[in-house]
Amino acid sequence: MREFKKRRCKGNGMDVREIATTEFPSIDVDTRVSELVGAFDDPTVKAVVVTDNGSYAGLVTQRQLDSAHQDPNTKAGSILWHVARLDIDDDVRTAARLMLGSDSLVLPVYRDDEFYGVATADDLLDAVEPYLHVLSVDDVWTPEIVTVDPASTLGNVLHQFREHRITHLPVVDGNRAIGVVSLSDVIGFAAREAHRSQGGNPPEAVQGGRSHGGFGAREGELHRLLDLPVRDVMSEPVVTVRPDTRLDDAVRTMFDREVSSLVVTVDDAPAGIATKNDVLESLTWTGETRLQVKFVGIELLDDISRDEVVDMIERIAQRYGEMRILEASVYLHEHDEKLRGTPLVLARIRLFTDRGQFVGTGEGYGASHALHLARNVLERDVLEGKQYGQTKKHPTEEELSKFYGWWLTGSARPR
Repeated sequence: MREFKKRRCKGNGMDVREIATTEFPSIDVDTRVSELVGAFDDPTVKAVVVTDNGSYAGLVTQRQLDSAHQDPNTKAGSILWHVARLDIDDDVRTAARLMLGSDSLVLPVYRDDEFYGVATADDLLDAVEPYLHVLSVDDVWTPEIVTVDPASTLGNVLHQFREHRITHLPVVDGNRAIGVVSLSDVIGFAAREAHRSQGGNPPEAVQGGRSHGGFGAREGELHRLLDLPVRDVMSEPVVTVRPDTRLDDAVRTMFDREVSSLVVTVDDAPAGIATKNDVLESLTWTGETRLQVKFVGIELLDDISRDEVVDMIERIAQRYGEMRILEASVYLHEHDEKLRGTPLVLARIRLFTDRGQFVGTGEGYGASHALHLARNVLERDVLEGKQYGQTKKHPTEEELSKFYGWWLTGSARPR
């Protein structure tokens, strides 16, 4: 494993070159997963870059590694994650939007079609933090949060994550928040417990008899983990913030306390939650009235045009009444599998609306087939109100105008 040396470039305006860095852990595609695990001993490492003959091949994240339950002898190249890529001249709004759309806090950065480095959500938020004084927590937080009590099982917690499509849950005892549990907390805990119960790795070959311990959880181990109370996994103490707290101060608190979420309190009682993703989402707001659609993998649109896709998205808003689409993103990825020469394509459509975030994903042969399947899922979720992100208090036009220009005309708060 090797470290690329850090290299930052300063340019005019707030764009990706302000946050791009070439300092990150990197491994080769042939590296075993057992060696990859050690890279995440450093809690600041969010992802490891995987290279093939020195060229960028993909990413592996901690959550991906924990949830994969891979044989330790598996090669890193088999669990690659292909996410959206950034150009070094992209602005921070594009970076935030693609991080949200890819569900990845780390994205590769290219310069003139050559891999340059990576951009992380933490570096992005650190760079824009001095400008966030124009907003408050009240502009971005999620009110009416879902909570669990300390005795709730991990099985119930996972159900809440899946049902509400969220990644953080405050743990509340009476009228007091005593902890927070995240999806990463649960996955990491389960992975550690499963590894502990396995009794080591199996030998390369077993000649007769059977191996004791080794790869794979024992019978009943999963049920035991799902029955554990959330108090065994939650992070504590809780870091709280008030709705009127300036957003720059809230972001600084997250960094100083090394947390990814803050419980928002009103009259000393938990009333909502604000996460780093909420702050990233605020960076995607725009004062423009026309529909914004960001495409990743637009070159795969071989049997449907860009305008047809935009029309498809606009019809969703028209069909379901008062919903206003603020922005939309379309992500396309081509798999190796083909049917009569047509590749299998993954399509993901994400809508940022005044009713929350909605996501539809589909796989089909060709972009048109995949996009229509994703559209069907998206329409069903919009109809049923199944937001990927809870509805936010959306700013007024005046507030949007104020924030829209923060990196163009606004001045930074001195650090």
